[in-house]
Amino acid sequence: MTELAQQVAAIAAEAGRLAIDRWQTDFKRWEKVAGSPVCDVDLEVDRLLYRQLRALVPEAGWLSEETIDNTARLGNSRLWVVDPIDGTRDYLRGRPGWAVSVALVEDGRPLIGVLDAPARDEKWIAEAGKGAFRNGRRLYAGNRTRLAGARVPADQLPRVDSDLKMVAKPNSIALRIAMVAANEADLLATIRWGNEWDIAAAVLIASEAGATVSDALGRPLDFNTPAAEAFGVLATVPGIHVAAVERLAERAAAGIKR
Repeated sequence: MTELAQQVAAIAAEAGRLAIDRWQTDFKRWEKVAGSPVCDVDLEVDRLLYRQLRALVPEAGWLSEETIDNTARLGNSRLWVVDPIDGTRDYLRGRPGWAVSVALVEDGRPLIGVLDAPARDEKWIAEAGKGAFRNGRRLYAGNRTRLAGARVPADQLPRVDSDLKMVAKPNSIALRIAMVAANEADLLATIRWGNEWDIAAAVLIASEAGATVSDALGRPLDFNTPAAEAFGVLATVPGIHVAAVERLAERAAAGIKR
């Protein structure tokens, strides 16, 4: 990894230490909107990341779940894409399925991606063209070629997907994508509009581990878009991606019209 990637990982680790020190203690929590929880630790971590990452690469714009969006970022070739605590529900419940998510995007593509998950003793890092690693060990996605039996991190599956195999699901969407990178899952799919900060770091980690990643319709993912959204994410081992896109096609077509 380059020195820049190592510095990003060090900053994410400091943010992770702040989050883990406050975890399972008394802090304020509320809902930004119905069904979207947040706590004051989210905001503390966001401030730490903003201060240190912006100092590291001053010319980069900023996009974070916990900062009001400034469309001036669209004029930047580089952009920090940050979720201070991805998986806030697990954080609030005292469960370990959360992570600090940091990505540096360049010209619409993730350049560096880091997930720091201190409650799981996991540090994930990827750099474009240099591979993906968890706790220093290089990651490789699996080699499954049949969709039936594919492992999916989920609490439940619709009947149409009953031939898939559920595995334990962290609340963090970033960690669920990273499971495909680590060959702990074969498929992760969402079929709804979602935010770039949820997926930017993990998409690079999965891609650098050899997984195939797209939106729910099978199209390439772009970052630093005006809405800062993507229509779903589909991360799979390479051998089942086409079949997964085909299976989701009708549901995705219906979902994108809403």
